[in-house]
Parts: sequence; C-alpha cells; structure tokens
Amino acid sequence: MASSNFIDYVKINCRSGAGGAGSVHFRREKHTPKGGPDGGDGGRGGHVILKGNAQLWTLLHLKYRKHVKAGNGVAGEGGRRSGAQGEDVILEVPLGTIAREPESSKMLAEITEDGQEIILLPGGRGGLGNDHFKTATQQAPYYAQTGEPGLEEWVVLELKLLADVGLVGFPNAGKSTLLSVLSAARPEIADYPFTTLVPNLGVVAYRDYKSFVMADIPGIIEGASQGKGLGLRFLRHIERNSILLFLIPANTESIRQEYNTLLNELREFNPELMDKKRLLAITKIDLVDDTSLVELKEQLPKKVPAVFISSVSQRGLNELKDIIWQNLTTS
Repeated sequence: MASSNFIDYVKINCRSGAGGAGSVHFRREKHTPKGGPDGGDGGRGGHVILKGNAQLWTLLHLKYRKHVKAGNGVAGEGGRRSGAQGEDVILEVPLGTIAREPESSKMLAEITEDGQEIILLPGGRGGLGNDHFKTATQQAPYYAQTGEPGLEEWVVLELKLLADVGLVGFPNAGKSTLLSVLSAARPEIADYPFTTLVPNLGVVAYRDYKSFVMADIPGIIEGASQGKGLGLRFLRHIERNSILLFLIPANTESIRQEYNTLLNELREFNPELMDKKRLLAITKIDLVDDTSLVELKEQLPKKVPAVFISSVSQRGLNELKDIIWQNLTTS
C-alpha cells in the first residue's frame, strides 16, 4: 500500500431521504360520481447503509466524497397507489470499519463481516394517504400525512485493521523484514527509522494449508501515547489483534527495558490491550554470537513466551509460527 493511498479515517456528511407525502384523492369514475377516498401512501426515504467489502483495504474511495445524500420518497397517488421508495445509498467499507459521532465519539456501527449491512441513517417514513382516515362518521377526509424528514449527521468512519497477530516494536526492530519473509507482503524496508509509514497486512502460510494474518504498524517510540512519532495515529490498528508480537533486536542495550517501554505506551493508549496475549521475538540474532545469546536469555521478561529469530538467515521462523499458531488456537 502506498502511503498516499492508505486512508483509515474520513469524515462525511450523511443525509437520509425524506418520506413522500400521503395523497388526498377521491375516486372519480363514470357512474361513480361520489367515490370514497383512495389516496395512496408516500414511499419511505432512502437509507444510508454501511456494507462490508472484504476486497477493500482502505477508505480511499470515500476520502473525497464529503456529502452523501439518499433519495427522497415519492408522494402517493390516487387509486391507492403508493409512492416509490427513495433510493438507498450504500457505502462499501473494508472490514474493521467503525462509524462514530464526531463530537461524542459514540459508536454508531461496526462492520466486521463481508456483506454485512447496517443502516447508518434510516430514511423518513412515508405519510399515509387519506384512504387510511375514512370512518363511518367521516367518510370524506380531506387530509393525509406528510412524510417524515430524513436525518442529517456528520459521521466519522475509522478503520481498524483486522489481523490475528500485530507486530509491536521500535523503529528498525525488523517488523517489515519479518512480514516480508513470512508472507507475500512487500513493505518498504530500509536502514533508517520510520521506514514504515502506513500499516501493512500479510497472510502467513502455516502447515496443512492453514494460515493467519499478520499486521505491521509504524514503529512506536517512547511518548507515542502522548502524540510523539507516528505510533499514536496507528496504534488503533492493533486493538483488534488476537496476539501482540513484540519485536526487540538482539543488539539492543536492554531487552527488558525496551519491552517495558513498549508495554507502557500500549497501556497509556488503551489499558484493554493488556488483556491480549503477548509473545516476544528477539530479532537480528545473526548480529550477535552464541555466547551473547545465552546472556540475553537472562534478560527476558518473565511469563512471556520468547523465541530467538533472524529474518535474514531465517533462523527460528518455524518455531515462531508454531508458537503463534498454538496461542491462536488455544483460549
């Protein structure tokens, strides 16, 4: 995904259609000069609907569509003919999209399945024709209902990537390299901080034709939860991940300190992330000797499954996939 094309946040003005008015009409035919009321109902206004589309990855197609307006219902006619319904507007969005109110941040809808449809703003109800109001004592009502107006609101659409495993680490921890080796994804890789500017997804093949989805987000730095770096903007993309895989290079000064810093940034951003399963991968082990690896094992955090890997020499990758799969398939 190119950085200019990855859009995960849009704000649009949505307006549902107004309902059509009911008809005031009386039957007038030859030999029936004083027919009764036969005004039809108005059609309902069009809905604004969110629909999940598994083929979409970003909200780019909605970036420049600031106003969405559904069709109005058509007024009823004589002969008890109902008016046509207003045309619905269907906004197709990628899976993991959330609709919120801009001011209160209240969640209005959440799309997680392909083909799932949720009415974001319902259209106005059509008015009843005068045929509905005839009674034994009022046989010629000269009134009908007007249609209900549509709704108009500003809505924020926010994408949170759906993935099984989320990669967490400082810049240049080897997240993009690992994703490129394990999957067909081709994120940008370079030897400088913040090479990854947008999240990347990759499907990792496992044994017996099984697979899982891995998400790589831009590197986190200390203070990301206060808005430093790029981490805060993209941290929401790991809120939906089942497992958080922390990546720390073998040549870092203190593995435990770096792990605690990353953990603290996640806690500050959303305390619920602490309830997710956590794994630790010590990367770039090809840069240190075996003696140093033995010493590193003493620095590992307690109660967190850890594996030593090298994406370049592909050491420990099968063991890493085994641990990930084991944690994905156990409650």
